[in-house]
Formats: sequence, structure tokens, C-alpha cells
Amino acid sequence: MWGASLSGLEVKKTRACILGVAGTELSNWEKGFFREADPYGFILFARNVEDRNQIRALTSALRDTVGNSNIPIFVDQEGGRVMRLKPPHWRKIPAAGVFGELFDRNPEDAREAAYINARLMAMDLREAGFNTTCAPVLDLRFPGMSDVVGDRSYGADVTKVVTLASAVAAGLLDGAIAPVIKHIPGHGRAAVDSHKDLPVVSASHDTLSQLDFAPFVQMKDVLAAMSAHLLFTAIDDQRPGTVSPKVINDVIRTEIGFENLLISDDLSMEALGGSIASRTHECLHAGCDIALHCNGKRTEMEEVVSMAPLLSGAGLVRAQTFTNQIAAFKPDVPSSTQVMDWRVRLADLLAPVWQAEDTAK
Repeated sequence: MWGASLSGLEVKKTRACILGVAGTELSNWEKGFFREADPYGFILFARNVEDRNQIRALTSALRDTVGNSNIPIFVDQEGGRVMRLKPPHWRKIPAAGVFGELFDRNPEDAREAAYINARLMAMDLREAGFNTTCAPVLDLRFPGMSDVVGDRSYGADVTKVVTLASAVAAGLLDGAIAPVIKHIPGHGRAAVDSHKDLPVVSASHDTLSQLDFAPFVQMKDVLAAMSAHLLFTAIDDQRPGTVSPKVINDVIRTEIGFENLLISDDLSMEALGGSIASRTHECLHAGCDIALHCNGKRTEMEEVVSMAPLLSGAGLVRAQTFTNQIAAFKPDVPSSTQVMDWRVRLADLLAPVWQAEDTAK
């Protein structure tokens, strides 16, 4: 449904990590380090983005440095608070919660709007040189929880979340961008921001299964997912999900049935303890296929690379399948008329709940 492994397209054995970049262009040290480390992919943030020409040059330089035109280059482009490509060079994108609000008024309009928005977003991402984005968010929104998820969620209802997230995944794929669902097995009950502290979730396993895990069960065929840095006391009261063999093997792989590429959330987040090297080792040992490190700091990246082996076994197969999906994309550039039609239609659909110039939403 979301793409298939193509046996005719394969990638070499790269290292089981995704790395960030410090600035808006590659330093000589980064070029040499990346060439030697040969990571599975790269991830870019707002600090790496100035304008259209600059970001195209940077993504092109990353491909040239490692000699791989199909290397996954990730970005967190969701909309709302989480946008790395921002105005004035790129259009303002509504948060997921806006589509959830529209869904409450008219589910079909919301589904169409989510698809068109993702299709337009994919066009911008492809032009910038990206081939994958860490979206859509499948986390449910629970009252009283940390705003780390908040309006990044489509809502509190499983059917609503799956309907809208499925439309987003389809729009991204139709626009030649590979989606990464997050944060498996569910981040919605985080009472604190996992960038700063470890959220502890005390809900029962049955409750988690019925609600939090359910969207991921329904979208388990998406070819990549990002883990959640949460401590689920009903499953493993010692280790956060990203570094928990119980969460990964018993819940993500077995109960949810997700058999595709599992990427850790950012290892530099404060929800995890220990050194960057130990975090890298623990997440891969627990069952993550890829260790994600985002901040581009030299000493930390060296630690990640020192503990991340070359991909092998099932992890290599999953990684190849995801890269093969990227390699198989045949992006078409929509005509200016088509783009204008999409934008007008999207504005009309969203008009009851959001306007692009309305900064209050």
C-alpha cells in the first residue's frame, strides 16, 4: 500500500545512523567525516535553511559527499510549530490540529485538505532536495498532557487520526516524498517535554493498546517509523521505549506488527540518560534499526559513529526497502496551473478553521 521492496534496486551497506549538519553549508571536516562514516542518511533543521538556492546546494552537497544520489535526506516538516522550510521563502502550513478541527465539521473536506496540503508540501520538499519527511504524527492528543504533541496531533479519536494521517501519507508519496510515521508506539500521554525530561506514562497496557497503539496498528505498512522517548511503566518501568527491548520487540514488532524500518527519535534529547555513545549502543541493541542524531555537534557525532555498526541482517533489508522506495520515485513537476488550483482549493476547504495570514491559529 505504501510502497514495496524492489529487489532490483539496492544500496550498499551504510552505517546504522542518521546525522545532522552544523550550518548552512558543509565544512571541510564534515565532508571528510561524512565520507568516512557513510551514514544511512542525513537530517536537516531550521539552522541549516536560509533560502531555496542555499538548501538545494546543501542537499546536493550531501549526496555528492557520500556518492549516493538516493541517500535519504530527512526533515521534520509537519506544519504549525514544526516547520523547517518557513515563510517567507515557503508557504505557511497549518498544524495537524487544524485538519482535526475541520474533520469535526466535515470529515471528507478534512481528508481532501490533508491530502492536498501534503501534496503541496511534497512539491516544496522535492524542490529543496529532500526525499523524505518525518510526518505524519500518529500520536493521539490527550487533555492535560504536555504541549510537546499538542496541535501536532490530528486529535484524540483513532479514526480521525488514521483518516487524516493516511491522506497525508498518500499525498506525500504521490509527491515523491517518503513518509515516516511518529512517534511509535505513541507519544500523546507525555506529561513533560521529552526534549527536556523523561515522560513517564502510567496508563495500563490495555488502555494503551486500545488507544495509543491503535493508529500505528492501522498504518503499520508505512515503510519507516520514529520511536518515542517515553517510559511506559506497564510494559518496561526501567527503560524508555527507544532503548527498551520489551517496548520494541513485544509492542512495536509483535503487538503493533510494525515490520519496517525503525528509527530512534533524536538521541540528543534529555529524555535519555547516559552518554551519546551509550544511547547509540542501547537503542540499536534494543531493536532500533537506525540511531538518529540531530544537532550536528562534532564530538557527539563521533560518538554515534563509533557505536553504530554497518547495517546488516533484517535491519539492512528494512533500510534497503525504504531506500528502494525513494529510488523508485518518478517525481513529476506539477504545472503552475495545477499548483494554483490546489492552493485555491486548499484555502477554500480550510476557510472555516484557518487562514494563512491568521497567526493566531
